[in-house]
Amino acid sequence: MQPGKHAEELCVRLKPWARVFRSLLLCPWRRSRQCPEALGGMFRNSAAISLHLVGSLQRKKAGASLSRCLHQTLTMAKRLHARRLDGIDHNPWVEFTKLASEYDAVNLGQGFPDFPPPDFAVEAFQHAVSGDFMLNQYTRAFGYPPLTKILASFFGKLLGQEIDPLKNVLVTVGAYGALFTAFQALVDEGDEVIIIEPFFDCYEPMTLMAGGCPVFVPLKPTPTRDGELDSSSNWQLDPTELASKFTSRTKALVLNTPNNPLGKVFSKAELELIARLCQQHDVLCITDEVYQWLVFDGHQHISIASLPGMWERTLTIGSAGKTFSATGWKVGWVLGPERLMKHLYTVHQNSIYHCPTQAQAAVAESLEREQLHFGQPSSYFVQLPQAMQRSRDHMVRSVQSVGLRPVIPQGSYFFVADISDFKSKMPDLPGAANEPYDRRFVKWMIKNKGLVAIPVSVFYSVPQQKHFDHYVRFCFVKDESTLQAMDKKLQEWKDELGA
Repeated sequence: MQPGKHAEELCVRLKPWARVFRSLLLCPWRRSRQCPEALGGMFRNSAAISLHLVGSLQRKKAGASLSRCLHQTLTMAKRLHARRLDGIDHNPWVEFTKLASEYDAVNLGQGFPDFPPPDFAVEAFQHAVSGDFMLNQYTRAFGYPPLTKILASFFGKLLGQEIDPLKNVLVTVGAYGALFTAFQALVDEGDEVIIIEPFFDCYEPMTLMAGGCPVFVPLKPTPTRDGELDSSSNWQLDPTELASKFTSRTKALVLNTPNNPLGKVFSKAELELIARLCQQHDVLCITDEVYQWLVFDGHQHISIASLPGMWERTLTIGSAGKTFSATGWKVGWVLGPERLMKHLYTVHQNSIYHCPTQAQAAVAESLEREQLHFGQPSSYFVQLPQAMQRSRDHMVRSVQSVGLRPVIPQGSYFFVADISDFKSKMPDLPGAANEPYDRRFVKWMIKNKGLVAIPVSVFYSVPQQKHFDHYVRFCFVKDESTLQAMDKKLQEWKDELGA
């Protein structure tokens, strides 16, 4: 018999053993630790199988082709990805951004400005690039000293705290990096993390990757009068339901105010309720406040860390990208007590270690400028929300013209719009049988109307998605030319409805 035949024959004989090897390789290590007998048995079985295979190899002398077959049989049985990635691989942003580019649609989905940062911020970046050549090198791992100093000074006044720039501040790769570092540093296997729905979609996978268990509590809309537009302030936590989510296993609660996607700004009374429960149950608060300067209609942003007893158990996360309309700079930060921050430093120094120095220098100079102008008409933190409120109002009026019903946001980049009328009139849009309606609607709108939004169901846990699949999210932090392009698409849509 030819060597190739030997290899073919033995490959067939090896197939049942491949299944055994696969089960051994995928056997959870945790189970073997709990049961030493199982571990011993695993190695005895492995040894027996190895002897059998070696004997077959020696008898057949099948050559290199058999070696390749055996190698493939064993390596293909190995699990390639870590279990922490199970179930979190799908990213809706990739899907809808791809669709938007394919159909050349007006992108009102992704949350980024399509206008330049303020002149002073651009100039600060130019100074950082063309000035001190040492800004091309590493700086302090936990943050460029002038930046941590201004962050401590600026936010110390807002939070009513003496903030130490060396112990209470960490600069990260955007607010996204701050969130990931916080979850990795503080959430352990089996810890419960309370997440308020709708939520920015990274909170759940970051909890899972840290080994934690997400526990969800929804904001519930209250009915509005006929013809009256809904407001994000009408979406409320049920105090009894929120309290029921706290257990002895609760490690942290994630707060996002102003909220993405809803645009809700949590009131002082709501924050006091959350603070009281966190203190009562000895729970940490991770608060995402990246939209704190974008608050409208006279509403006020309050940081929960400024409430009595909350600084010591709160991590406050901010973003230069959202603060200065420069999301590509990817400079974020975390502020908190030393007893918490020291653990975030450990994660940071063993993962990212260091963030780009020049971007940090530009943010430091920009914040120093804003500190001088704070509260004055010349402040960007005054000018930006005024301009964006006008954009919000423009977009709200425009989408109403085709039958969408906006929920007026108190803050953030976004508002959601109710598409219930379309769900009643067009219930059978193309899509998978179990696909939420809002996802099918957004795909239909991109392909047929040339407008991009994000389905709100992606901001909910799976059990709640079916209850909130009649909303889509729009981003109104856009340039005048984008608003005009949107108006043109909506006018075409309106003309079709009239016909």
